[in-house]
Amino acid sequence: MYGRERRGQQPSDRSALRAGLTPAQLAALETLEQFRWTLRFVRRPMFQDPVPVVIDRDGKRHAVLRADGTLGEPDFPIRD
Repeated sequence: MYGRERRGQQPSDRSALRAGLTPAQLAALETLEQFRWTLRFVRRPMFQDPVPVVIDRDGKRHAVLRADGTLGEPDFPIRD
């Protein structure tokens, strides 16, 4: 169980991925989903707020959803 590759797996429960997001992030995510952006993953660094990462419909652009619901550039590398 330990050391298993988790990348590429989809969570079976959509709400689990959204847990801990702010109301502003959830509202922004709903709007982005209308434009076919998808919540790809959520970074959960220790002692920090969750960092949701969304991807565009073509799978080429990533963005982070800040706590206030605005989009920003990721300040960490995104692996395929």
